[in-house]
Amino acid sequence: MTITIFLGSLLGAMALGVPIAFALLACGAALMWHMNMFDAQILAQNTLEGANSFPLLAVPFFMLAGEIMNTGGLSRRIVHLAMTLVGHVRGGLGYVAIIAAALMSALSGSAVADAAALAALLLPMMNKAGYDKARSAGLLASAAVMGPIIPPSIGFVVFGVAANVSISKLFIAGIFPGILLGASLWVTWWFLVRKERTEPPPRATRGDVIAAFKDATFALGLPLIVIVGLKFGVFTPTEAAVVAAVYALFVSMVIYRELKLSQLYGLFLAAAQTTAVIMFLVAAAMVSAWMITVANLPAEVVKLLQPLLDQPKLLMFAIMLLTMVVGTAMDMTPTILILTPVLMPLVKAAGIDPVYFGVLFMINNSIGLITPPVGTILSTVAGVGKMSMDEVTKGVWPFMLAQFTMMFLMVLFPSLVTVPARWLYG
Repeated sequence: MTITIFLGSLLGAMALGVPIAFALLACGAALMWHMNMFDAQILAQNTLEGANSFPLLAVPFFMLAGEIMNTGGLSRRIVHLAMTLVGHVRGGLGYVAIIAAALMSALSGSAVADAAALAALLLPMMNKAGYDKARSAGLLASAAVMGPIIPPSIGFVVFGVAANVSISKLFIAGIFPGILLGASLWVTWWFLVRKERTEPPPRATRGDVIAAFKDATFALGLPLIVIVGLKFGVFTPTEAAVVAAVYALFVSMVIYRELKLSQLYGLFLAAAQTTAVIMFLVAAAMVSAWMITVANLPAEVVKLLQPLLDQPKLLMFAIMLLTMVVGTAMDMTPTILILTPVLMPLVKAAGIDPVYFGVLFMINNSIGLITPPVGTILSTVAGVGKMSMDEVTKGVWPFMLAQFTMMFLMVLFPSLVTVPARWLYG
């Protein structure tokens, strides 16, 4: 009955068009009412406690770093570097998009920010070169999926706080799986464009490559500083976010000189608005998470899936399928906040490494950003590229299937995630 109340109140509120944060509050209140313990003071206290978390300070700073990166010329220089490296081969602009997305993922940690930058910079070039418009938009959308996987990652911060898992370990464990997702896109793009008759630009000279690399050196320095700093314990993920924002601001204003003082207010406002949405979701989810614990819902879920506890791979398959279904209708952050407190006791009971689970769970949620009908990244690319959602959705299918295939390969072979992670964080 408790599970019915939880799902009924949450899904019912969402079906009525209630914003997800308020639906989470309503869900928590409904559970309290059902258990005869409704107290507005507890509701308010848990809401405040939900946002009162030091690690969550990383969210506004990573959001700010992403805004600065796109406005201050860091994104453009990374795209230009990728262009000089692989722009001349058949389908070269697609490979440029994949390389640029991987590098930009290591700067902002936000899939939507990466998608907007990639679409604005590369989609007009791909259209002009004669690439299929829908396919190009689909590639750019799916390439942005690497954003929450390759560190730094806002999604990993939210999951780490919700699941009480080391955010530093999640960051480092996400590096190799993020590269594998890029590799799946690379192979898919190669297969799709091998017969296209587009005219690639002339090969860049060695001097052009060296000049582009020099121009992008400071942009490339940011992910290096963050990853090395986390690896050797120089700073925490929260401090890394501050370092990223300050570094991006310094490079944009002092070295590249593309960011003007007059633009700062707009950047701070945009980062604050996005942060406010995320933090309110986290705060509201804490009420539901607390009630889920009090109502002992995880134990009921464990009881339902008891036969799968002795088969971790089968359990992971079931969890991934559940997350895929939820991801078609819900954005990444609310999915993390709703499912994490329910699934983590199950994962621990089955003896699954929480860091490994966190990486797979985040990959699934990230791909959910390009699954219709919601697909936040699809909307972003469609808006920037002045296309219909149907066109972008049509183009994204082969890339989305390739990424889901890679994710299930990681379920079948956990060592694809765990071995590189242990090697990297020791």
